[in-house]
Amino acid sequence: MKTSFESDYNNGAHPEVICHLLETNGKQSQSYGFDEWSEQARNKIRTAIKCPEADIFFLVGGTQANATVIDGMLQTYEGVLAVQTGHINVHESGAVEASGHKVITLPSHAGKMDASELEAWLEAFHADPTLEHMVIPGMVYITFPTELGTVYTAKEIDEILSVCRRYELKLFIDGARLGYGLASAECDFDLAWLAQHCDVFYIGGTKVGALCGEAVVFPRGNAPRHFMNIVKRHGALLAKSRLAGVQFDALFTDNLYLRIAKHAIDMAMKMRTIFAEAGIPLRDSSTNQQFVELTNTQMEHIMHDVLFETWEPLGADRTLCRFVTSWATTDRDLRDLKEALETL
Repeated sequence: MKTSFESDYNNGAHPEVICHLLETNGKQSQSYGFDEWSEQARNKIRTAIKCPEADIFFLVGGTQANATVIDGMLQTYEGVLAVQTGHINVHESGAVEASGHKVITLPSHAGKMDASELEAWLEAFHADPTLEHMVIPGMVYITFPTELGTVYTAKEIDEILSVCRRYELKLFIDGARLGYGLASAECDFDLAWLAQHCDVFYIGGTKVGALCGEAVVFPRGNAPRHFMNIVKRHGALLAKSRLAGVQFDALFTDNLYLRIAKHAIDMAMKMRTIFAEAGIPLRDSSTNQQFVELTNTQMEHIMHDVLFETWEPLGADRTLCRFVTSWATTDRDLRDLKEALETL
């Protein structure tokens, strides 16, 4: 079996999560989110974000969470603004558009949205005399960290939120890899701050140590009316809700969620050193996703020993490739990578 850096969800769950699943497996529970572990997890998350009134719903995966939240919070005639590299625009098979909400794209700057460009777009839109014939923007969507492994600063998010408030738009933060953003050395805020600077976000479990599951959080108890019905309409309501509840109960016990993220980032920083010492160009990323520029010859050679993801071509003979660490990444894995590079 080759060493794999393909993704942060190609292993099972973190052992502490598995242990909690096994410990609780013999107990009966209520369903559809009313089990005791889901409620315990909600209370632990409310404490972590310092929002005792928060509405929290557990869904299975990220695409499902994005499509459900956006459809639930927007009117039928509204769309969502995102950067061109945004996950909902590139890698979700039109899931958001399938519910009738157009994804309106803005330029991406290393994965980030620029607040001044957002404001300029909105100003031009509202000055258009034909806007009654157009999709009305109702939400801004950003990811933290971005699809390119970069991290918004508090100032950047605050500026985007200010624009949203001026134009009465909702701000939705996709946190599929939230732990890795918060644990980044470049992050200058915590989870509680984030909760105060958006209308809705989710805490990704699938990519941060769980078998599956995302916790959708409406920080001020501002979930749309009958949101549970909306969740079910999207096929996103877990009958056996304990599956997500038990996992998030474990993830938010003894700081496990951030411990997992910190380990992955520590491994990613060691990985950066390995690539740098081999003379391989790297893109800026302080999270667990590392993007490197390989010649196609190098790429094909490394593939014999190590699995990773090809991201995009860089001309005729170079390719941008992604290497991802997780809770399960070991020093042995990194040695395998180093040995593969040493034979180039």
